[in-house]
Amino acid sequence: MAFTVTVQPGKYQPSEFQTSLCNVCSDCSTCCYGFWCFPCLGCSIASAMDECCMCGNTMAMRSVYRTKYNIKGSMCNDFMVSWCCQWCSSCQLMRDIDRRKEQGIF
Repeated sequence: MAFTVTVQPGKYQPSEFQTSLCNVCSDCSTCCYGFWCFPCLGCSIASAMDECCMCGNTMAMRSVYRTKYNIKGSMCNDFMVSWCCQWCSSCQLMRDIDRRKEQGIF
């Protein structure tokens, strides 16, 4: 008899990103940082996740982060968000990292 895994085991309950995609007013400094130096924001994201600096502003980084913290979504959604508004996607990811650091769960 075969079993189908529908929920991956992990230490985090399914959740959403802690801020919405376009919630720039919740952290203006991160959004300004991303607007004025987008590659630097990508390096900050990658550095926080112990990854290569060149990967920070990519769909793959968003997918890895979402999977690690059991954030609802799909790779298709990650692709569309990253492709349609890479700046908003990266800022949202950095805001979530900062909030998780404040909460002691990063």
